[in-house]
Amino acid sequence: MFPNLEEVKSRYELITRSLGDPEIIGDAEQLRKLSKEHSDLTPIVAAYEALLKVERELESQEQLAADPNEDPDLRQLAAEETPELRQRREALQEELKALLLPKDPLDNNNIVLEIRAGTGGDEAALFVGTLLRMYQRYAEHNRWRTEVLSSSHSELGGFKEVVVGVEGNEVYKRLKFESGVHRVQRVPQTEAQGRIHTSTATVAVMPEAEDVEVEISPNDLRIDVFRSSGPGGQSVNTTDSAVRITHVPTGLVAQSQDEKSQHKNKAKAMKVLRARLYERMLEEQLRKQADQRRSMVGTGDRSERIRTYNFPQGRVTDHRIGLTLYRLEQVLEGDLDEIVDGLLTHDQTERLKHA
Repeated sequence: MFPNLEEVKSRYELITRSLGDPEIIGDAEQLRKLSKEHSDLTPIVAAYEALLKVERELESQEQLAADPNEDPDLRQLAAEETPELRQRREALQEELKALLLPKDPLDNNNIVLEIRAGTGGDEAALFVGTLLRMYQRYAEHNRWRTEVLSSSHSELGGFKEVVVGVEGNEVYKRLKFESGVHRVQRVPQTEAQGRIHTSTATVAVMPEAEDVEVEISPNDLRIDVFRSSGPGGQSVNTTDSAVRITHVPTGLVAQSQDEKSQHKNKAKAMKVLRARLYERMLEEQLRKQADQRRSMVGTGDRSERIRTYNFPQGRVTDHRIGLTLYRLEQVLEGDLDEIVDGLLTHDQTERLKHA
């Protein structure tokens, strides 16, 4: 059923021995690569060895139960144990199938997280601030590092748009299904009649690109500098430190004005632009592989409505997996694990169907 697992086990044992080799220990890059591979193979080998053990036990009990020369009591006991062993074997086989699914090569990438106000005016801009805090709190829980790369404030203290870099372990894996339209239903502070308003914000999760993944020719860039401004257009800087970079061939634009240094703003804007170009490249690849897109949670499209945050009912609903939680406050404080784990499990289940 799993013809390559003996090879996987042999590779695992070789790496285990290699990690004790002084030459490997002295080579930091090689040690890092082998340690990562060892970590990835450990659960697969553990499940495989457990499966082999169960299969040996099952074979022994089936032989015992079928042997007419054995003690009747022992035969009966063996017959009673075989159904449980068969269930255990089936569970381990399913576990191995899941472990052997191809991993997303981007799962360990850092990300650029973009949140934009949608319909709803000032209330939508405030909702962007709410989502920003939620993701920042979730990052804190996971010991990830966040950095605001670009922001555009609204009149009432929200954001028309905010772009954040998130760095840490498995950031893209945990947040890749956050892309789409997030909807909020609540009574705005400015609403005298107490009526519930519906507003939206669009989230985009873009894997951070390395230089080797996205080549950008300096000749393809138009770089403009201007004075940064605060909420409502109020000037907060008297020098031209804000930077806007346009990738002429695609028309993609990124800008940053949060730093006083033009050099730092340029570096942040380039980070965002590189991520947007990488995202476009990945989207083109996915369009060529439509079967992969079907196995994802939702479509991954920015225009897809994925989640509703209902304040009057204290409810959060993820529409893709039909999950509803009545603990909105905790979710907005960054307690996203139940939602994220549900999305990852659903994705794994869908991919197993097509495996």
